[in-house]
Amino acid sequence: MSEKELELDELEPDRVTLTDEEGVEREFDIISTLELDGNEYFALVAVEGDEDEYIILKVVEEDGEEVLITIDDDDEFDRVADAFDNEMMEEIDLDETDKN
Repeated sequence: MSEKELELDELEPDRVTLTDEEGVEREFDIISTLELDGNEYFALVAVEGDEDEYIILKVVEEDGEEVLITIDDDDEFDRVADAFDNEMMEEIDLDETDKN
């Protein structure tokens, strides 16, 4: 996604509808949340799309509302993506350990 600002409207605990700057709405499942360096981030996967790919958006407050924005800083994005990858790998490892 480009420099689009997306509004956060919760439908249910694990699903959100995002509206881009052109007014197009899409539903996403929240696969994980993360707090890092005092900021909150969401890892989302499109309900209608490739489940192998997820997007990461940053939560910011604007005009008293929480909105999700793309992360423009490459270093910040890399740190957050690594943190999500590590968290998700730990969950997979725990799931596999529980099965044995």
